[in-house]
Amino acid sequence: MSEIRNVSGTAFVVAEFRAEENNEPAPLYLDPVVGLFLSDESRRAAGRVAASFPQVKDLVRVRTKYLDDMLDRHIESRFQQVVILGAGLDTRAVRKRADGVSYFEIDDPATLALKQAHYRKEGIDADVTFIPGNYMTDGVIELLTANGFDVEAPSYFIWEGNTMYLPLQGVRHVLTELKTCVTRFGLSFDYMAESVITKTTGDAGITQLVDSFAAMGAPWLSGIRDIQALARELGLHLVENVKTSELYRSYWTGRPMTSPIFNFYSLCTLGSAA
Repeated sequence: MSEIRNVSGTAFVVAEFRAEENNEPAPLYLDPVVGLFLSDESRRAAGRVAASFPQVKDLVRVRTKYLDDMLDRHIESRFQQVVILGAGLDTRAVRKRADGVSYFEIDDPATLALKQAHYRKEGIDADVTFIPGNYMTDGVIELLTANGFDVEAPSYFIWEGNTMYLPLQGVRHVLTELKTCVTRFGLSFDYMAESVITKTTGDAGITQLVDSFAAMGAPWLSGIRDIQALARELGLHLVENVKTSELYRSYWTGRPMTSPIFNFYSLCTLGSAA
């Protein structure tokens, strides 16, 4: 990592925010692995983003907690494969190891090579298959099946911090690919409201946050207006949809929210049609 610039570079910023939760007196989760990837440069980059919009740290922490919990639920329900799309510096293959569960991570070659190098150096062994590639141009299923993924096995997909960087047509394409090819699956992802992308929330701080990611060379391209309508259109089952404002109140009882961003940023879980 020579510079935090582009979508892959934002993975280091997100990792910094995720790591900070380890220092809280009552942390929402623990991630003892993520610190392996951090540096003075990543701390400076994270500091720049947080200086312009401090609430971005809580957005990352809330979604980490939600996705950790949903992963636990799917593992308990005997899902045998876990796929992390656009994995970045996700550490769940190490933190959430479980007997009979195989992990697959898809991301650009440089990011995955860095993770592998650090894991090897620290002697960390995880049942994870690293798949270098671009799932939008190479195809999610093509990449997975070429690397031992079983489309018939119950599979859970985590799509964290990705959808806003894709055109909505690309989001639809990925969802359609999973519905068409995977027999039984669950999928959780985060998304911004359409008004965030169009800068029509009426909040200057939210607009500043959008601009800060664009300045890093990682512009947000799409939001979702109605997740239930999108799921219905694609023939998927909407298991759960929750605004991060609801999660915030649940995780941090009595802690005041200092920005309306949490009402415009949601997490959802979809599944193959019941």
